[in-house]
Amino acid sequence: MAKKENNTKSFILRVDVDTMSAIEKWAADEFRSTNGQLQWIINDALRKARRLPKKQKNNEEDSNKRA
Repeated sequence: MAKKENNTKSFILRVDVDTMSAIEKWAADEFRSTNGQLQWIINDALRKARRLPKKQKNNEEDSNKRA
């Protein structure tokens, strides 16, 4: 069986109790895990700030079409 490529990086985040409670409630309301909710919040903030890197998949497809 081939190993799945892991593109995630783990880190420790310290959050005050009230903030964590709010995140956990929000996650439950959205049917997500707390970790999934934090990933969504971070990704959404990066997208809104236009800080996400451009997707490389499109670049690979373009180079394949040229070949």
